[in-house]
Amino acid sequence: MLRTGVSSNSSPYIKKQEEKDMDKRTRVLNALNGKEVDCVPCGFWFHFGGEEALGDANVQAHLKYYRETDLDFVKIMCDGYFPYPLPEIKKVSDWKSLKPLTAEHPFIREQVERAKAIVQEIGQERCVFYNVFAPFSSLRFGAEEIGISDARVMGYIKEDHLAVMAALDVIAQSNALLAELLITEAGCDGVYYCVQGGEYTRFTPEEYRSIITPSDKYVLEHANRFSENNILHMCGWAGNRNQLAIWKDYPAKAVNWAVYVEGLSLEEGRFFIDGRTALGGFETHWDEHTQQGIIYTGTKDELQEYTRNLILNYGKRGLILGGDCTIDAKLDWERIRWIIEAARSV
Repeated sequence: MLRTGVSSNSSPYIKKQEEKDMDKRTRVLNALNGKEVDCVPCGFWFHFGGEEALGDANVQAHLKYYRETDLDFVKIMCDGYFPYPLPEIKKVSDWKSLKPLTAEHPFIREQVERAKAIVQEIGQERCVFYNVFAPFSSLRFGAEEIGISDARVMGYIKEDHLAVMAALDVIAQSNALLAELLITEAGCDGVYYCVQGGEYTRFTPEEYRSIITPSDKYVLEHANRFSENNILHMCGWAGNRNQLAIWKDYPAKAVNWAVYVEGLSLEEGRFFIDGRTALGGFETHWDEHTQQGIIYTGTKDELQEYTRNLILNYGKRGLILGGDCTIDAKLDWERIRWIIEAARSV
């Protein structure tokens, strides 16, 4: 008897019901570590807005979404905490005035409490990861919050990159502490570490590796001290292609990249990431005008066939299905359940 309604004649690879099922935690941990799985795990996430962006309402929104979709793991969004709390910046030397945040600073404490509340509810059932941004992104978000444009940030770097690097060092200490507490206190299984700024028009590879990589790696390597199951997200935000090679050696158990933005398929990416676990496969770009990708446009049959083909082409080991990035919050959750149903049938 089949696990789903897929015809027994549709594929010789369809998973049979009598096969022993793994619990979600085992399934995801096995996938992260390149071990055998009963079926390929799935995870998708989106930004919570309005009243659901903060506090207990955010916790309950996460729990509702994951319970109703039956996803294999939880990736907690850091909505409400994108901007790093910066002092007033009037001149380039002001970047040197930053001080690391303490464990009790609201920016850290409130995120740890959010994660802890979610882990306490469902952490025994499935793995939980929390979104942590690399310091350069935290700096840019914080700068925007106090009226400093992205272009001006780049201007400060050109004017005195050492001053901005001093700020990145401080933010790295704070984000590393956040990652540590998310794992050791909140009970997360790891962090989903988002790196940005690798666009071809922003830095040369040499500039990025010299100015940005030290703070990137500081946080990720610190997280790796407390969990061996951290995920690297090479973000193709706003559809911008990145110089992926600048992140190739970043130490993470699994790697998520924008398959469609970067033009790097899962199969090709397997070699690029040196055999580490790949997370992704679905185009999820959206803005106020468009939704791009079969996850938005496909029929149930088309979406499920696409899902099964991803698995059959790649193989079940070392793969987690997910999006290039966040999905549109307006997506009907039924479409997520279609993907999960198909993945569990193979």
